[in-house]
Amino acid sequence: MPHSNGAKKRFRQDAKRRVRNRSRKAEIRTAIKRVLTAVEQKDAELARRELRNAQQKLDKAAFKRVLHPNTSARQKAALTRRVQALEAAASV
Repeated sequence: MPHSNGAKKRFRQDAKRRVRNRSRKAEIRTAIKRVLTAVEQKDAELARRELRNAQQKLDKAAFKRVLHPNTSARQKAALTRRVQALEAAASV
């Protein structure tokens, strides 16, 4: 446990941030799962909408440094490839 006042304050701040970050990460995982579920169901319109939502959440998390920006970019690219592949298959 921290002893100095500054360390105690940092401990309290870290606890608050940890709870907030866990919540944000859970929202991101849910958004990603929704995109993947829509792709599995072969619903291109729903997948596109869910992709937009997931990209917004990933961008915000990267900006707030909840996730590393490269991690966010990598996940967005992977999801986009999945949705584009679904749309290409649907149009053929």
